[in-house]
Amino acid sequence: MAGGRVLIIDDEKNYLLILQAILEDEGYEVTTINDPEMVMPYLEESEVDVVITDMKMPKITGRELLEHIKKSYPRLPVLIMTAFGSIESAVEVMRHGAFDYITKGFNCGIVDYITKPFANDELLLSLNNAMELSKTHRQYQILRESLEERFSSHQIIGKSKAILDTLALVDRVAQSKSSVLICGESGTGKSSIARALHFSSPRNDMPFVAVNCKAFTTPMLDVELFGQESSGVNDTVAMKRGRIELADQGTLYLSEIASLSMELQVKLLRVLQDKTIERVGGTEPVSVDVRLVVSTAEDLNQLVLQGKFREDLFYRLNVVKIVMPPLRERREDIPLLVAHFLNKICTENNMPQKYFSYEALNYLNGYEWQGNIRQLQNVVERCVIMVPHKEIGVEDLPPEVKDEDAQFTSAVDLLPPTMDLAETLDKIEGAVIRRALVRADFVQSRAAEMLG
Repeated sequence: MAGGRVLIIDDEKNYLLILQAILEDEGYEVTTINDPEMVMPYLEESEVDVVITDMKMPKITGRELLEHIKKSYPRLPVLIMTAFGSIESAVEVMRHGAFDYITKGFNCGIVDYITKPFANDELLLSLNNAMELSKTHRQYQILRESLEERFSSHQIIGKSKAILDTLALVDRVAQSKSSVLICGESGTGKSSIARALHFSSPRNDMPFVAVNCKAFTTPMLDVELFGQESSGVNDTVAMKRGRIELADQGTLYLSEIASLSMELQVKLLRVLQDKTIERVGGTEPVSVDVRLVVSTAEDLNQLVLQGKFREDLFYRLNVVKIVMPPLRERREDIPLLVAHFLNKICTENNMPQKYFSYEALNYLNGYEWQGNIRQLQNVVERCVIMVPHKEIGVEDLPPEVKDEDAQFTSAVDLLPPTMDLAETLDKIEGAVIRRALVRADFVQSRAAEMLG
């Protein structure tokens, strides 16, 4: 039996009944519509594999219906039937995207048509081919959505030298088994880099397991990472495999590694040295093979000097160091990121596509972005949700982005309490000039005018 969902459109109800009987007998799930104006609303609500439509109908012709369907569902196969076939009309509908063109048996009468095996065979052969194409498209769509879901969480967008250099390093490092330390400010995309490392590595078909070390107390994190041994038949504590075991043969990503207690640092060091773990409450070592990737927004060197982080563990983790550049050092990526977030947020919220005005985009380019990519995404999302019109202007931006006095005060508050004044003023002057150049499209005379 064939199988598949077929939609048939014809203004002659008798022909619909006969065709439905023929196709259902072959195992197809058939829906019939005798009013072509009802087709597009039906397709919006229902999944269909193949459409079969008559050419000559009142209100909407088969060719017009074909154009409507192809505009909204370009990969949906459409078969055109007609009792008045000609080479010219066949060429015309094929040019508009019809899968096939079939001459109905109406010239000989309906009964004559259904008693002619070659006519039925022609239809069924064409339908079978269209169904195979539809299934191939559907499988491709499922695969594409699976890949998008798999890679969307670590999508890295940018063309700046800073981010391209980082990605080139990721590409080189991904093939090795070495531990990787990812450093960078909060919101720069460290977790995206960790996922990119895994999915670009030979371990890409094995588990990627992520743990935020700051999200657990030390006892909870101990069980979460190393698991727990069952304490006996009569006890309520069951055996639990930890995240390290679950990541066996794959990649273990530990974010906020600086918050790891000294006790757990010792246990993690053993994993790196011996490739074994002991579950909490257990005594038997369990062999594991994991590629360890860690990240931090803090300076581990300073923590080592302060005695808050083990030096031997630091050297084990710091085999390869990847530093994520802050957004203010890759400003040419801001328009690309804004466009990506606009499209993503509008699509997820079923909203019409919106865009930032030229002036508003200049403000986004010139902002310091202390929260980096995460802050940029939040600003774009806020604007998309709150602004009712399609164009987002300067007046629609959050106060912190367009209020330069507030920006300056905020930036000064973030400066370390002990800094060389001359050096600090030089840095501030350079930042102000760079921002003015961005706002002026790098026209120096305009930037100078803006700066007075």
